[in-house]
Amino acid sequence: MSPPRGRTPNEETVAAYEDIAADYAEDTRGAPTGVLAEALGRLVTHLHAGATVLEVGSGPGWDADFLESRGLRVRRTDAARAFRDLQVARGRQAEVLDVTRDPFTDEAWPAYDAVLALFVLQHLGCEVVPSVLARAVAAMRPGGAALLSVREGEGERWEQGEVHRYHVSSWTEEGLDGLLDAVGLVPGWRARLVDGEGGWLLVLASRPR
Repeated sequence: MSPPRGRTPNEETVAAYEDIAADYAEDTRGAPTGVLAEALGRLVTHLHAGATVLEVGSGPGWDADFLESRGLRVRRTDAARAFRDLQVARGRQAEVLDVTRDPFTDEAWPAYDAVLALFVLQHLGCEVVPSVLARAVAAMRPGGAALLSVREGEGERWEQGEVHRYHVSSWTEEGLDGLLDAVGLVPGWRARLVDGEGGWLLVLASRPR
């Protein structure tokens, strides 16, 4: 099934999140735990105090809260206005960023020490992900890091929620390694996470100096 005429898979999924942002925020509220906490902790260890992080798909901002509490500077971004409004309502700053077309850097944020993209790349078409990652790497300083997650599997599909549907692209570990190699990222720490939606592959990769 294709998205409505004039909408990309990512745009339809963002529109769905506009409606469920408050429920999503409540369901995920709290400090990260388990594999996710380990992943974010490893990113902190890789970086220095005051390092800058571009978070793509910040959602409610819980991961950004975790990183900022450990001395990092996070640029919170999300394509969904509802998520940005939730963060503003609790005293945070969140900016609009559509990774398929908006620039990753500007005068205030000319480059980053890391890029964080957790539970967001699956909403992009498989053909779009390589260019998004390439732009992310171009926005990183040499020696920087990328903490990423992708859905485990192969191909693309739509998942139906109670009201909305969500685009999902999936990658095997071999496919993920190919993506990283193509954009010049060297994988380091890896993990697999399983939740109610299925399996996820997490990787902390670095850009060589």
